[in-house]
Amino acid sequence: MKVKRRIIEIDQKLCDGCGMCVPACAEGAIEIVDGKARLVSEKYCDGLGACVGQCPKGAIKVVEKEAEDFDEEAVEEYLRKKGKRAVFASPNNWPVQIRLVSPELPFFKDSELVVVSDCAVAVYDDLKEELLKDRPFLIGCPKFDDAEMYVYKFEEIFKHNNIKKIVCVIMEVPCCSGLPMILKRAMKLADTQIPMEEVVVYVNKF
Repeated sequence: MKVKRRIIEIDQKLCDGCGMCVPACAEGAIEIVDGKARLVSEKYCDGLGACVGQCPKGAIKVVEKEAEDFDEEAVEEYLRKKGKRAVFASPNNWPVQIRLVSPELPFFKDSELVVVSDCAVAVYDDLKEELLKDRPFLIGCPKFDDAEMYVYKFEEIFKHNNIKKIVCVIMEVPCCSGLPMILKRAMKLADTQIPMEEVVVYVNKF
């Protein structure tokens, strides 16, 4: 059954068949066929676009069009035959690496965005219950990733989406302090002011 929805579109002229998009798709909806990335089936694509940020050629984008509806059961069966298992989570709670995310993902629209350092994710046991609550969240490390790339990525997110609030979760260590500064720089470049709450995670000292 065809419905109007968001789904990925691959520009075959731009695609060079590098395959970086394939592992980014948890549903297995993309494969390399005859040297090009191709959508295996419309019903396997959830339209979230986790693959978009992985394409170095910009050949993948999320569009809205008439397409076969996403089918979780079909994905589970498809992955089972490939020896994999599918577990579905709420799209609003889909954690995405900052460096991989597309600024135009639909769950950013009119949202309260949670930005978490990757170390904080590992030690903050109650993160989901206390802070996420159906908010989209991004994960990254301002020390080991490219800080300027982060600034650009957040600038684009702020320009394309009406972000209502930012919750920035960092560890007490100095290297994490760069994350809120990156967010403030991005807001300045995007010419916007977004309320931001900083949450610092401390490690118990014995």
